[in-house]
Amino acid sequence: MLERMLLIRHAESRLARVAKEVGLPGGVHLSIGQEATAVGICSQLEEDDWMTSTHRGHGHFLAKGGDVNAMFAEIWGKSSGICKGMGGSMHVADFSKGIIGANGIVGGGLAIATGAALAAQLDGNGRAAVCFFGDGAANQGVFMECLNVASIWNLPAIFVCENNGLSEFTVSSTVTAGKLSDRARAFDMPVSVVDGNDVRAIAQAARNAVERCRRSEGPSYIEASTYRIQGHLEAEDMILGGGTYRTNDEVERWRKDDRDPIARFRDCLNNEGVCDHTLFATMTADAEAAVEAAVAFAEQGDPADTKLAYALMGVGEEA
Repeated sequence: MLERMLLIRHAESRLARVAKEVGLPGGVHLSIGQEATAVGICSQLEEDDWMTSTHRGHGHFLAKGGDVNAMFAEIWGKSSGICKGMGGSMHVADFSKGIIGANGIVGGGLAIATGAALAAQLDGNGRAAVCFFGDGAANQGVFMECLNVASIWNLPAIFVCENNGLSEFTVSSTVTAGKLSDRARAFDMPVSVVDGNDVRAIAQAARNAVERCRRSEGPSYIEASTYRIQGHLEAEDMILGGGTYRTNDEVERWRKDDRDPIARFRDCLNNEGVCDHTLFATMTADAEAAVEAAVAFAEQGDPADTKLAYALMGVGEEA
């Protein structure tokens, strides 16, 4: 889990640098600070379990075993990308690993995951379907609809709310009434509210929920309290035009080792004699090397074939 979190952190830190220095096709939304949620949940999933993601989906993709080279090529808009360069940062997917799509629509993955859970139930193969979504997405009507359907049909669905307290450029508490977890309780499903920066706590909650799915006991709701260090997207300053919705002091408090999910897990493993500073340094170097190799792979790739758009629509280029 620590290795996977390091890979996500270094991948997204590199994307942040590239976005600032030379730019990237389309918007890039990073999940730095939220790595434990993605890794803790996905550590309990099998490759053929389904998972939907969000516009902030790089961490989910890598946590479930997505290829970092193919992800970077996709973000660069290259034909060697996981979606042939046609999806970009917000739409990475790999059906062979159960990753059925990130989504540029807020809350867009909720119905997709619920449908996947229904398919898993009909197949009777014991698969689980996980939906990652943010606290902002919980105000979409489809959220309540999917909780209702999943509960009434006893679907093997796991709804994972990454509650970072922010809805794009808005503090969530100013637009959301009550506790989000109470919305799931209203549909009579088990609810776990956990520290989203404690990867072990997340993994335990996920284990319980996945076991329920395997036993055909219905859906679960997990709410992970966490925080994103980066802005809503890397072009945020240009969009806000000098405005702000949080203070630098707030961000810096979440950077500290006692809150940072990687530093916390590193220190726990060090205290337990599992991962000393030398091993951690090696793991960090390995993650950095993998990311640099991914950058090189992306930069060397051929641009996406724009004619593919016509083929996907089933029409000729002349149309």
